[in-house]
Amino acid sequence: MLSLHVHSNYSLLQGTVSIDALIDFAKANGSSYAVLTDTNGMYGLIQFAKKAEEAGIKPIIGSYIDDPEDSSQYVIFIAENNSGYSELCKIITSRKLKGDFSLVKVVQNISDNLFVITPSHAILTELLAFPKVLKNTFAELIVTEKWKSRTRKLYNFAKKNNLQFVASHPAYFLRPEDFALCKTVTAIRLNSTFDNLHESDLVDDEFYLKSSDEINNIWKNLPEALWNIEYIVRNCNVNLQFDKHKFPIYATPPEDDSFSYLWKVCFAGLAKKYKPITDKIIKRLQYELEVIDALEFSDYFLIVWDIVKEARRRQMMTIGRGSAANSLVSYCLDFTQVDPIKHNLYFERFLNRGRTSPPDVDLDFSWKERDEIIRYVFEKYGYNRVAMISTTVTFRARSAFRETAKVFGISEQEISKYSKLIPWTSAKNLENISEKFPESNSLQFNNEPWKTIIKIASQLSGFPRHLSIHPSGIVITEKPITNYVALEYAKNKGLGLIITQPDMYPIEEMGLIKIDLLSQRSLAVLRDTLNRLEDKGRKIKNIKVHHINNKINSNLQ
Repeated sequence: MLSLHVHSNYSLLQGTVSIDALIDFAKANGSSYAVLTDTNGMYGLIQFAKKAEEAGIKPIIGSYIDDPEDSSQYVIFIAENNSGYSELCKIITSRKLKGDFSLVKVVQNISDNLFVITPSHAILTELLAFPKVLKNTFAELIVTEKWKSRTRKLYNFAKKNNLQFVASHPAYFLRPEDFALCKTVTAIRLNSTFDNLHESDLVDDEFYLKSSDEINNIWKNLPEALWNIEYIVRNCNVNLQFDKHKFPIYATPPEDDSFSYLWKVCFAGLAKKYKPITDKIIKRLQYELEVIDALEFSDYFLIVWDIVKEARRRQMMTIGRGSAANSLVSYCLDFTQVDPIKHNLYFERFLNRGRTSPPDVDLDFSWKERDEIIRYVFEKYGYNRVAMISTTVTFRARSAFRETAKVFGISEQEISKYSKLIPWTSAKNLENISEKFPESNSLQFNNEPWKTIIKIASQLSGFPRHLSIHPSGIVITEKPITNYVALEYAKNKGLGLIITQPDMYPIEEMGLIKIDLLSQRSLAVLRDTLNRLEDKGRKIKNIKVHHINNKINSNLQ
């Protein structure tokens, strides 16, 4: 048996276990399942579920949600099925976005699609009046030196009130010796030094991943607590359907489905682009449309077309870039301005029947106009079905070095003296950085405390640090977006921007539609230049600059 309370390094600056290490640990223990219950988030949950499935292991999907008013009060929610997963996404979103979030009220109104595990007397007492909720609720029994007394009281309380209980051992780090690393990320999170940390700031130094044998040995005198682990695992069956695209539906006229409407729109565009229309051009367009239909991408193309059409209506400058220019469909829908027939471009480079991932159409807008078109997308497709995509900021060599040195109490002046000689590279290279990079050959970290600082900093390689906003990605879903992923405020909460917790890669793995709407200063400069030429033309020489404008727009590729 493995514990049902596990934090990865996606419990941002709390846990230190990587997703890969977590899966490897489960396999090494011969476990049929692996568990992830990160704090107030699902940042790594999709990657975890996908990697677990690929390893032939059942993913047990959950999250540790604490009370905003008292972080010592927490509940672990574990999804029993897909409905439970969607409910979990909504709970995490509420925890992140709502100022009046109440953990007790959430638990009181929980469905039977989620298991509830908590060590809190207060929460369990509140739930005694809700027998329906208690059906899937378990008291979390934790046995370490620091928890023994509390666990004894909790066990007696559970027996007295006929409550279910389950064996648990919270895990924040991989091995006992990794407690120093866990202590380091805690200090970074609290912007503190080791000397200023209080014991209450730290997790229990026994909270490492315990093997099946260790768990079984601890609970051998209370087998019922182990049986309930088995019961929960057996009844958890979440299938995130990674092999299925989850496209939003474009609202077509009543007489059309998405493919027939796309066909009409494309041939209407074809009539404007080509005179005369040859059999070769018609066959090419039919072929591309057949491939798009076979891959079920019609709604995607219609939604991108709708965005481009609205931009044109508002007289915005927009350019399609990348391999989309190989497609006649893209050309007919005005995504791109390059004639793929004239230039003999191969559609298969953009899309083919062997492709499993959605097409990638990148649209450039002036940085002055991009926010306006994004607002249109939110208003057209619904604020509950659209979100900006996050990007996960991770530790690199310089940031890992700086933050670890600060934890050790090194002055900013001395840190800067060394960090400016550290290149933009992986933190894994820190331990032999003077050998790898000429600009770092004067760095000598053989003496303490630098030796220990470098050792710890190198372990932070690739650790998630915080979320930022993806420069262009926006996601649109058919059903409310919180059915699929959790949301939170971007780091600068003052701007009010809400982003997905998973970044672009898990979003794509989930089969959700991502559209890239990029911001370009060059387009703004071009627009300003044309406007000035137009003004001067009217005032001085009456130059017909609008003809130049049209010509440039048609040849921006």
